[in-house]
Amino acid sequence: MPANRLSTAERDRVLAVVNSPEFVDLAPIQIYARLLDEGIYLASISTMYRILAENKQVKERRRQARHPARAIPELIATGPGQVYSWDITKLPGPVKGTYFDAYVMIDIYSRYIVGAHVHTRESGVLAVEMMKEIFGIHGIPTIVHADRGTSMTSKTVAALLSDLEVTQSHSRPRVSNDNPFSEAWFKTLKFTPVFPERFASVGEARAFIATFIEGYNHTHHHTGIGLNTPADVHYGLAAGKAAHRSATLAAARSRNPQRFATTTDPKILVLPGTTWINKPATKPEEKNNAELAA
Repeated sequence: MPANRLSTAERDRVLAVVNSPEFVDLAPIQIYARLLDEGIYLASISTMYRILAENKQVKERRRQARHPARAIPELIATGPGQVYSWDITKLPGPVKGTYFDAYVMIDIYSRYIVGAHVHTRESGVLAVEMMKEIFGIHGIPTIVHADRGTSMTSKTVAALLSDLEVTQSHSRPRVSNDNPFSEAWFKTLKFTPVFPERFASVGEARAFIATFIEGYNHTHHHTGIGLNTPADVHYGLAAGKAAHRSATLAAARSRNPQRFATTTDPKILVLPGTTWINKPATKPEEKNNAELAA
């Protein structure tokens, strides 16, 4: 045995001290420093670690907060006006480091932008103003979904939605995929070739957003809604458009049947019956039952 090895009594004392109420939540290096400040030397830092290792105590000694697992938001919409998603994105201001805030709310089923406001700052009060305007025009939805930004979780927003008996849904912390429709729309906005490098004023930003949304809602044919425009789906015009398209394709097949592999319309033209945020995975037994039923 090394001549400088601590005796059993000394090792027991080290273990007792590091596990005492005063030091139990501290790392050995912190204990070592505090003891020296008190004029006490028990052992070196490495010796403390060896003693702890021998007693299977080399691990995180501090008490750690245990955050409960966040429930995955699973939202479904079977038609317009049921689930709205909203978020705020930054628009570059006239000089570097300045921004305007674009508040945008979207109907996840129709992809229709039901409202958008641009302000010089972010606040729950301004978000409530936007929501009141939207609900007055398009009606009150069943669910409003957002991430966990300060405005989204503000008491003013929560109070409004509670008064209107609207379910408030939030993304999990640091999970951007929980708010996919708003995030995707912001990407569409900012990657468009006409998106300016900077906005000279909040008025210019408002004018641009209004023009862009008008075009998006009424002329953009969205792949997620059967190549319809958001306005057609939101206002119930998609069924009529589908019948017209089907007739056009049927006439084309009749004229040149050799140019068509099937007699059915392309799947990309089909309007989905449901829209999900985080659709639950199908259980194996449910999948088998569905296949048997088919």
